[in-house]
Amino acid sequence: VQLVESGGGLVQAGGSLRLSCATSVNIFRIIIMGWYRQAPGTQRELVATITGGGTTNYKDPVKGRFTISKDNAKNTMYLQINNLKPEDSAVYYCYAVFGTQTVWGQGTQVTVSS
Repeated sequence: VQLVESGGGLVQAGGSLRLSCATSVNIFRIIIMGWYRQAPGTQRELVATITGGGTTNYKDPVKGRFTISKDNAKNTMYLQINNLKPEDSAVYYCYAVFGTQTVWGQGTQVTVSS
């Protein structure tokens, strides 16, 4: 199983990005998926999750600005990030849990300039 992220980049504060996480397996097999982020010198932190049934959950710092979603037909999960702030700068990793396995993507860099 592979997860491939894309969509990161350099953006000015207040801008938007949409991150994608494409899976190599049928997304219906995945129990839960989500996004973590890790800034230099910090621990990886959970940002948002979405279950196989579509229930979403967000950490407080990103509520109202981040939207997690998935397209079952494309086997792809998304993270729409609006009103980006410099503190959102980090490497964003997607992950997926299916069966007893947890799989991670390689990460995509998001850099927000002030």
